[in-house]
Amino acid sequence: MTTTTVDVNKTPDGTIVIHPRGILDASDAVGLRRTLVQAIRHQRPLRLVLDLADVTELDPINLGTLAAACHIGDDHQVAVFLDHTSAHLAALLTAAGVPRHRLRDTR
Repeated sequence: MTTTTVDVNKTPDGTIVIHPRGILDASDAVGLRRTLVQAIRHQRPLRLVLDLADVTELDPINLGTLAAACHIGDDHQVAVFLDHTSAHLAALLTAAGVPRHRLRDTR
């Protein structure tokens, strides 16, 4: 990912936390999708949290990727949550199909 840094951590309870930073644009789409698929399909935690506190921009491709992650998580019994979204980003995510109950700590 060129303009973005992504940290992936596992909490003591097994939750995987993915924390992207910066601008998520088309150049980041493949890397973000790969990270999400690896976590959901291969590691299969009970919970996956996308901490979006430091995401400054999100393009339509990555918006769709985050919405799809919620649905893929459901298929694999992984609860996917999106934390620390701005009000603007929360509106974009819900318009893209992310269920409102998946958004936590909206600012």
